[in-house]
Amino acid sequence: MLCVIFLPITLLVAGGSKLCPHQCSCYEASELVDCRSRDFTHIPHSIPHGTWLLDLSGNKLSELRSTTFTGIWALRVLLLSQSNMQVVHSQALSSLTFLEKLDLSYNELRVLPPDFSQGLTSLKDLKLSHNALERLETHSFKELESLERLDLSHNHIQVIEVGAFRGLIMLRHLNLAWNQLTVLQGGLLTMQQGLGVLLLDHNNISKIEAEALAPLQTLTILNLEANQLRSLKFKTFLNLQTPSTHLQMSENPWMCDCELHRVFNKILYVRHLHVDDYMNITCHSPLLLAGASLGLMHSQLCIAETATVLIITGTVMVTVVAAMVMAERKRKKKKMNLEKQGNEPMPWESHKWEEKGGKVNRY
Repeated sequence: MLCVIFLPITLLVAGGSKLCPHQCSCYEASELVDCRSRDFTHIPHSIPHGTWLLDLSGNKLSELRSTTFTGIWALRVLLLSQSNMQVVHSQALSSLTFLEKLDLSYNELRVLPPDFSQGLTSLKDLKLSHNALERLETHSFKELESLERLDLSHNHIQVIEVGAFRGLIMLRHLNLAWNQLTVLQGGLLTMQQGLGVLLLDHNNISKIEAEALAPLQTLTILNLEANQLRSLKFKTFLNLQTPSTHLQMSENPWMCDCELHRVFNKILYVRHLHVDDYMNITCHSPLLLAGASLGLMHSQLCIAETATVLIITGTVMVTVVAAMVMAERKRKKKKMNLEKQGNEPMPWESHKWEEKGGKVNRY
């Protein structure tokens, strides 16, 4: 009985379908078309119209031409990773209105066409990691209203235009790790109230604007490891009104001083914020504290600063008192000199005079 059931499936797997592209394997029972690593330089013809999964990864496609997938109306999953893809032309994906997963990772894409998202209203998972993207334009993801996961890690992204993520109202997971971002600007994530995971590790971020995280009401993980953060503003995280958010912030060049201690101390006392790697946060400057754990010596930072302030204050006070004493001495000395001068006889009083015979003689 089992042999009767599995025999036709085995034949179909071998590529018995009339519509199966040459060199591909087609599984008609579930409409799967496997064209992996076949050295294709273009999308093969004769892909069954009912195909819902098409795997073209590991080929040499170089480009996706306009209306390439017209007619494959049922496609749900399209895998194009490691295909030497350099260009996605306008209208290349516009016919895939039922597509839910698109994998373009490990290619050589430098830019996305302005209408990249046109027609992809059902897409939930988009992978663009390990490409050469340098910037994200305002309209690139405009129509991805169903997107839940976006992986842009391992690119060269330096600029994200404000509004680039505006259409992604269902986004839950955003991976921007291993790029070249320098600032997390306010207004970038205004429509992502439902975002749960934001990965920004291994960038060059040195500044987080005060309102950048404010819209994120359900963020559970924020990874800022291995950036260029030297200091933080507590207000930035106070604006993060979430039930519970776990922060990762080690491997940054922290400048350890009393102010940094105060900020982290406040963050640690906020009930819904959790710094998972606090004990791994190390000082980069000043030089005397390089490599020291902030968590192990944070209390000494303010003690040292207080001692420094007291020393400076004491020095200033001593200087002021000394100046006052010197001024008082000078005043008294000047007064004594004036008094002394007042008691001395005038020049005409220093000799005795006598009038004799109508003449005045001095003696």
